[in-house]
Order: sequence, then structure tokens, then C-alpha cells
Amino acid sequence: MTVELNKRQVKQLKALASKINPMLWIGRNGVTEAAIKQASETLESHELLKVVVQDGCPVDEREVGETLAGNVGATLVQVIGHRLVLYRPTDKEGVERIRLVR
Repeated sequence: MTVELNKRQVKQLKALASKINPMLWIGRNGVTEAAIKQASETLESHELLKVVVQDGCPVDEREVGETLAGNVGATLVQVIGHRLVLYRPTDKEGVERIRLVR
């Protein structure tokens, strides 16, 4: 259920992501079931997730982003250094939704 984003939407999500703190850290165990579950729950209540890939991680940041995005049905917005951003729209009640530009 990944969302196709145009350049303006990616730019908008990057700007929003720059203001949020990381909510998930991937360490030496790589992408685990617990990390996938946490990412999915966080995306369900926030739509935008910033992830930090720590130094001991056995895979690189892009691979972590693609694996997480594939497992939770999200879109990989960007990878910068050890950080990456995922986006997935939510249907959960009471969540402030991100209105993407056209």
C-alpha cells in the first residue's frame, strides 16, 4: 500500500520530518520483528516516522529503509546519513493527518 509521491510532496514531507525527533532506533540486531511492529504502530498514529540507524547495524541505511517500508506498507521518503524517513497515511480516528500538496 505504498503511496507514490511527486517531487513537491517529497519536499513537503522532508520539511515536516526535519522538525520531528527520531522515534525508532535500529541497532546491531538490524531490522527485527519488534522494530517492524514498532514502526507500524508509530506510523499508524503519526504518519511520519524518523528512524536512526546506529553504527553497529549489520546493513546500510537504505537497505533498512527499504526493508522497513516494504514490511509496513510505507513509502521511503529520504535517507540522509544515519537517518531515514518513512511515510504512510493512516485511517486511525483522532490522528491529525498530513495534507499532501498536489
